[in-house]
Amino acid sequence: MPHATAPDGTRIAYQVRGEGPPLVLLAGQSNNHTWWDPVRIDFDERHRTITVDWRGTGASDKPDEAYSTRGFAQDVIAVLDALGLERAHVYGTSMGGRVAQWLAVDAPERVGKLVLGCTSPGAVHGFERSQEIRRALADPARTERVLLELMYTPGWLARNPGPYYVLGDTTMPTYAKGRHLVASNKHDAWDDLPSITAPTLVLHGTDDIFSPAANAQLLAERIPGARAELIAGARHAYFHEFRSVASPAVLAFLAAQHGS
Repeated sequence: MPHATAPDGTRIAYQVRGEGPPLVLLAGQSNNHTWWDPVRIDFDERHRTITVDWRGTGASDKPDEAYSTRGFAQDVIAVLDALGLERAHVYGTSMGGRVAQWLAVDAPERVGKLVLGCTSPGAVHGFERSQEIRRALADPARTERVLLELMYTPGWLARNPGPYYVLGDTTMPTYAKGRHLVASNKHDAWDDLPSITAPTLVLHGTDDIFSPAANAQLLAERIPGARAELIAGARHAYFHEFRSVASPAVLAFLAAQHGS
């Protein structure tokens, strides 16, 4: 598996598939590139898709030091550099959407179009999950089931016994999981969002309480020219359960002539 080298020397694993305009797909907190496995084929037919294993996950290095969403964005830029890509579209979900915000802020010339899924501007100005959810996720005996119910509707879970790709990288060291949690919790791009120049689509499930759906309109109002689309009935993993709606929406946005 190829690796890029981040500015601090950390080796970042990446994966490339498909042909066409490059599209970077960014996964959620404490997950690696397999987050995208169920739906990646939707994009491979029209795009050269690029995924990464966040530092601390998968085949990337796992330094035991402070991580940040802004630092993760620099890791993604290192991958673009390794591939010789001056510019790519970026689709980030959950924590990947937070990282994508920094990519568009810090390296606007590297981002074609921007898609932000089930994410937020950060805890200071955004809408956060309830304390009840936080307590439930902190209970090891309940974490997996609670997380599944936050990701998917009960009906979908009843019809789909797994495997599931959004529950975290089970090979991660415990310290790396903690580093990811802190990085995501400390994210705050609010003051910089108005500087984003990339055409931006914000996607969110209406029934997402893991990252509350109210964050979608916040982001759309804060980023110039952005628009929000809410997917009725969807929870946090809208891109998987509601792929028949979500993937075509992203592909249509990327194919439109504005801004790219």
